[in-house]
Amino acid sequence: MKKLVLLTPLLIAIAACTPTQQGAAVGGLGGAAIGAAVAGNEVEGAIIGGAAGAIAGALIGRAAEGSNQCVYRDQYGRRYTAACPRGY
Repeated sequence: MKKLVLLTPLLIAIAACTPTQQGAAVGGLGGAAIGAAVAGNEVEGAIIGGAAGAIAGALIGRAAEGSNQCVYRDQYGRRYTAACPRGY
């Protein structure tokens, strides 16, 4: 139960990010967990796995965003994606 209480604010923060940021966060957390589990030195494995996971997650998230697309907010705070203005 304590883990859920600690992870809830993190999950809410990730939900409000762009796909690139979400990918980096999820990839970093997953990479750190896997790196710590499989490496001989848990701390070193978590650092290396977290860095590799964050980079890979950011690249995957960036690819999911689409090219020449911008994220906007309407007057009610809802987010939507549309083509970026010319020259942007």
